[in-house]
Amino acid sequence: QYLQGVPYSKSTTAQATVSVGSLEDYSQIDRMQAEDSGDVERYRESEDAAFLEGMSQTMVQTQFYGNTTTNPAQFMGLSPFYNTVTQATAQNAQNVINGGGTGSSNASMWMICWGERTIFGLYPRGSKAGITMEDKGDTVPGYDSLGNRFEAYTSWFRQQMGLCPQDWRYGVRVSNIDVTNNGLAGPNALDLFATMAEMMLYPPHLGKNTSGITKTDAQVDPAPGIRPVIYVNRTVRHWMDVQAMRDRNVLLQINDYAGRVVDGFRQIPIKISDQLLTTEARVT
Repeated sequence: QYLQGVPYSKSTTAQATVSVGSLEDYSQIDRMQAEDSGDVERYRESEDAAFLEGMSQTMVQTQFYGNTTTNPAQFMGLSPFYNTVTQATAQNAQNVINGGGTGSSNASMWMICWGERTIFGLYPRGSKAGITMEDKGDTVPGYDSLGNRFEAYTSWFRQQMGLCPQDWRYGVRVSNIDVTNNGLAGPNALDLFATMAEMMLYPPHLGKNTSGITKTDAQVDPAPGIRPVIYVNRTVRHWMDVQAMRDRNVLLQINDYAGRVVDGFRQIPIKISDQLLTTEARVT
């Protein structure tokens, strides 16, 4: 319009602070027991592997359920962030789909588009990603329940990690998936494939395997570099197979990725996480 000015506008952003958790553990075994095994190093490796598995599971559990409000030593996970289906309460509620469950026997299905400008893990400056391990040898003594000292082999482990949802639009949660006989095992179960098709529409862009985008002129467009992954627990994954067999579904694909067989939906890998619960309370 003539003689009318143009108002200023700006992008919608906000500052937030994310935390980093530090997880440490010691693996210690009796030196005599290790020597009596016949192969000290192999015996220590078998014992240390259990600690590595336990620490990895703890980190994944925190990735989904960590809450610095109730446990400041953790880092904030995804569930406390995508924690409502009411858009009047939080804008990112539009990326939380209600699966219809009402009790406390619910599961969640996640699609995370990992990327440098979307959702990514982080670690403190000066440290390194992944687990750090140091062999302390037999220099650190062990102590029994009475406080008596004995010779022991010790391994020390530490991992520092945080999670940053820089652009929440690239994370989608399907909450309230009822896993009881009235839910996935019932006659009116949630259609998992229709729900996954809905999940595909929430991120602004998906990766090149889904959208076909391999290059862009927009330097800030994260689409070519993101890596979308769908995460479910074993129960949801089982009913996904059941629905696929019943409906003769052709959308559940078995792909070969780097020499490994990977299940996928529209070329997005589906991964099982044992830390995703079947006892989640209803997300309202």
